[in-house]
Amino acid sequence: MSRRKCFLLGLALIAATAVLLLAMGRIPICDCGYVQFWTPADDLEGSSQHIADWYTFSHVIHGFIFYWVLWLAFRRHTVCERALGAILIEAAWEIVENSPWIIDRYREATIAVGYTGDSVLNSVFDILWMLAGFVFAWRLPVWVTVLTAIVFELLALWVIRDNLTLNVLMLVYPVDAIRIWQGG
Repeated sequence: MSRRKCFLLGLALIAATAVLLLAMGRIPICDCGYVQFWTPADDLEGSSQHIADWYTFSHVIHGFIFYWVLWLAFRRHTVCERALGAILIEAAWEIVENSPWIIDRYREATIAVGYTGDSVLNSVFDILWMLAGFVFAWRLPVWVTVLTAIVFELLALWVIRDNLTLNVLMLVYPVDAIRIWQGG
């Protein structure tokens, strides 16, 4: 597959995700009516509504993971074709993550009591952040990528008492002690 065709297909997948999220009733941008590049930790209502927030690090780490898994499983495919696979996986997650079932699960099993789901803008950028992580993992040595993932996880844990590891754990197997600790 040519790079141009791969790039256009990637854009089409992201656009289709945005259209599907809109059809699901997701809001295009934050209810606040404006767009910010970064949502600080104390802006709980703006989290997952703007371009980037503390959960952005999780999506970058998704890109690291998807790069390695797809490299192992599809070595004969081009990096662009594997990137399409990563976009497809992340887009599927964005759709599932914004379904009523997962939104309710976040509310009942994690500290995200007021979570209402992502804006479409945030979901599209989550896919792009994942893609940035994918490219990072493709271009840099494994040790740099692993170290970066550890730093991202520890930084998010320190600032917001949440990260990819805890997020997955609390969705799959909620632990009351962790929920209490996360609540401060």
